[in-house]
Amino acid sequence: MLEHVPAWLGSLLKDVRAGHSKLAIVREDMGDRLFPLSSPAFADGQRLPIRFTADGAGVSPPLSWGPLPAGTASLALLVEDPDAPAPNPLVHALVWNIPPDIGGLPEGAIVPDGDGAPDGSDVGRNSYLAEGWLPPDPPKGHGAHDYVFQLFALSQVPVLEANPGRSAFLDAIHGKLLAAGLLIGTYSRDEPAASSTAGAGLRPVGA
Repeated sequence: MLEHVPAWLGSLLKDVRAGHSKLAIVREDMGDRLFPLSSPAFADGQRLPIRFTADGAGVSPPLSWGPLPAGTASLALLVEDPDAPAPNPLVHALVWNIPPDIGGLPEGAIVPDGDGAPDGSDVGRNSYLAEGWLPPDPPKGHGAHDYVFQLFALSQVPVLEANPGRSAFLDAIHGKLLAAGLLIGTYSRDEPAASSTAGAGLRPVGA
């Protein structure tokens, strides 16, 4: 959808961004309570392969994690774009009730409920009000965007209505957080492929 925004408008909005301070992982003040989260498809802080964006196949990237903190009963994933020209970060994926013992998600796993692997996980609404993975689609001329994968280890399985949005999701996991995994991919249109440093301050030294 945002590929149709003209480059001149994207350039005018270049300084209009939701802000990294509004990311869920910052709001919940996870501090140094972090566990490893990675992808075999891209390195932390580097450009997302086009396959995972709106310019390619638009499938979700594979993820790997662990070890998890003791007492983890469930995992919940939130992928946000804090560089979107909007009041709040754009939600690209919202998944909860992920079993803690599976160790990762394969490529293309984040799809509407009932269409993916029967692992028991549930999928909520992205910012386009649809279930599943919302492929990165930054406006031309707006510069590099960070896509922040935040995986939360929870002490309990959150109780949510079907197809929740970001606010209901954050309310449901609040008070159940043990630790979080953090992974950042970047993407831009019509610009040199360079990694973003916008999210560098999210990660404590040594993490």
